[in-house]
Amino acid sequence: MDQKQVVIIGAGISGLVACKYCLSKGFNPIVFESMGDIGGVWAKTIRTTRLQTFKGMYQFMDFPWPASVTEDYPTQKQLLDYLRSYANHFDLFKYIQFHSVVKEIDYQGPSSFMWSNWNGIKDTFLQGKWKITVENSLTQPPSIKVYNADFVILCVGRFKDVPNLPEFAPGAGTEIFQGKVIHSMEYSAMDHDKAEEFVKGRKVVVVGFQKQGLDIAMECSSVNGPENPCTVVYRKDRWKINDFSPWGIPLQYLYLNRFSELLVHKPGESFLLGLLATLLSPLGWVISKLVETHIKMKLPLAKFNMVPERNFSKDMRSCLLAILPDGFFNRLETGSILLKKSPCFRFCDNGILIDGENKPIETDIVILATGFKGAQKLTNIFSSQDYGNFIAASPDSRVALYRECIQPRIPQLGIIGFSESFSNLFTSEIRCRWLVELIDGNIKLPSIEVMEKDISNWDKYMKKSSGKYHQRSCITALDIWYNDQLCKDMGWNPRRKNGVWADLFQPYGPMDYANA
Repeated sequence: MDQKQVVIIGAGISGLVACKYCLSKGFNPIVFESMGDIGGVWAKTIRTTRLQTFKGMYQFMDFPWPASVTEDYPTQKQLLDYLRSYANHFDLFKYIQFHSVVKEIDYQGPSSFMWSNWNGIKDTFLQGKWKITVENSLTQPPSIKVYNADFVILCVGRFKDVPNLPEFAPGAGTEIFQGKVIHSMEYSAMDHDKAEEFVKGRKVVVVGFQKQGLDIAMECSSVNGPENPCTVVYRKDRWKINDFSPWGIPLQYLYLNRFSELLVHKPGESFLLGLLATLLSPLGWVISKLVETHIKMKLPLAKFNMVPERNFSKDMRSCLLAILPDGFFNRLETGSILLKKSPCFRFCDNGILIDGENKPIETDIVILATGFKGAQKLTNIFSSQDYGNFIAASPDSRVALYRECIQPRIPQLGIIGFSESFSNLFTSEIRCRWLVELIDGNIKLPSIEVMEKDISNWDKYMKKSSGKYHQRSCITALDIWYNDQLCKDMGWNPRRKNGVWADLFQPYGPMDYANA
């Protein structure tokens, strides 16, 4: 039997695990990576970037961190070394083509294709093929080659490549500013020494206060100190934490076990589960307030007007938490970092002017840590506009995927890595295991109508739990509920613990699924 061709786009974490599990099924994978190294967003980032999730939750199921990495939150270099060790261990590098930019993908087959009639690529007559147009950026001029694939897995990531840039009224945008404006992805792409030289001795404004904006502000303040303070302009406060053990209780025991999920309404829940979530919701409020009280006791949030309006659980369910770097409040105390909270701002010739103030913030450089348009990047890769609209009807739409892996109306294609969780590595890995079981013909899909109903249920849940941040598709409050669905589809026992008490109250992590 001929090996079936699977094309994987992207050699970040999702692309690596997709390649590994395709090989385990006897498929013939080829991975196209636009950069010259594996790692995705980790391949090129800010010098001080560390993992935001403790490493026990952020590891491969069958390849734990080496004993030499003793830190709970490894550095970028340690994480890249870990990914390279994984790729070497499973001999993945020979399947990766670097400096290969996928320009578009085009499905050649009948439009009436039905996922629910499909039984995998191994023993089924395929309805069509994908044509993948790839540009090799190393040749001069760049060469173009077209590949055919039985199945495509998109692992392009949502936090790179297409920046989310704020829009301004005429005469209030970057065109009138005399200084330099860049997006955070440009800063992250610089060599570390070049990035330091870029901001050294200059007044810098960072727009945005999530993880990347926070890290950039810390780097600028380290270089320039209070003589040239870094000003952070942001809209709203989000919960920042300095450890994952409020009141000495690891956060995963409060939010990442089965009992914690009983407190939350779930998409597709039964009447009894819905009733139980309603009755237990006051306990969820109490847990959130206990965590908030601990954070406010440990960190001087009130002193610097940084107490968030939303409760902790809401930010947790929206994947909006960030770990504060060591010494952050010392930088505020010394004036190396200044905070300005405002719903909007505009440019002027010598800086930016925020709402409610008459005096501009004079600056030489503005770094926009304003996020990315992940859905737009995803939809742009299709030659078919219809397929792009199936994925996301608008830039702020949630990417519409069944099991967060496939679009019911796009045949022979999977998407990994476009919804978030407490541990994106683990989430990508279990999704890849589900996807290769589907490709191998071991999962029977329901009808398109049933899959779209399931997507709609998750949409409603995301909008209720995360509000305007629903497009992040954060499943942090329902990781186990979600993983249970994947396990049942694959014929696994979703109960991974020994005993009822352990299954209910102990947190679930990658090692619980290692022997499935």
